[in-house]
Amino acid sequence: MPLHILIVDDEPLARRRLRQLLDGRNAVEAIREAENGREAVQHITRTKPVGEAPSSQTSPDLVFLDVQMPGLSGVDVIRKVGPEAMPPVVFVTAYDQYALDAFRLAALDYLVKPFDDERFEEAFARARDQARLRDKSQTADRLLTLLENEGGAPSADDPASPLERIAVETPGRMRIIPVGDIDYVTADGSYAELHLSGGDHYPVRERMKTLEERLDTEVFFRIHRSTIVRLDRVESLLTRGGGRYAVELKDGTRLKVSRSRYEDLQDRLGLLR
Repeated sequence: MPLHILIVDDEPLARRRLRQLLDGRNAVEAIREAENGREAVQHITRTKPVGEAPSSQTSPDLVFLDVQMPGLSGVDVIRKVGPEAMPPVVFVTAYDQYALDAFRLAALDYLVKPFDDERFEEAFARARDQARLRDKSQTADRLLTLLENEGGAPSADDPASPLERIAVETPGRMRIIPVGDIDYVTADGSYAELHLSGGDHYPVRERMKTLEERLDTEVFFRIHRSTIVRLDRVESLLTRGGGRYAVELKDGTRLKVSRSRYEDLQDRLGLLR
């Protein structure tokens, strides 16, 4: 029986990648998308009026659910809908050791961004078979286990592991950027721009605040609302008068430092004042 599938992710590129992997399969009848947790709840809790034929608006048989989303997270969606009402779920997440441990403990399937086609096929095959059983009790039990263990989530004093790599989409391929190659990051509208050693730069659809939180704070520092810099790339600090400051990197790049962050930057660089 073909499935109705819901893709939930706040990143358009991530939704598009999943849709491309699902399109054209005999096992898939319809694919819908939600760009946030609120929309996901609406899709999942939708009921078909009596006598209405199945359509693309029928509640989903299977959900690919991003974990880290602004507003309602993936786990918040499960709480809102209720584990007993959830269809089978494949979680999609950036590397987060706590989340991965929780999924394994609950025997839930997940994809870690960036994932390859083979890993997707494994996850989809298991979720498809589970969805075809039409028995939600196993899914509910596993999701309840996940929620019960959510209390063990890391606090601000015990943060998730920092990012080690970032996936960026380029024409015809998904490139994996080791975080160690990044010199600095700048804001560019709704995107951020990764600037690499050697001069290459790539846009990523990620908020600066999220990158600031996920990059290693011992290595990176936000020097301005629109700039994050790798500290060991800083060659010198520049004072321009009138409370204006900048850093010069080892390759000669100059970046503005906001007045409110200048003293903290000096401390982070271990400079005496």
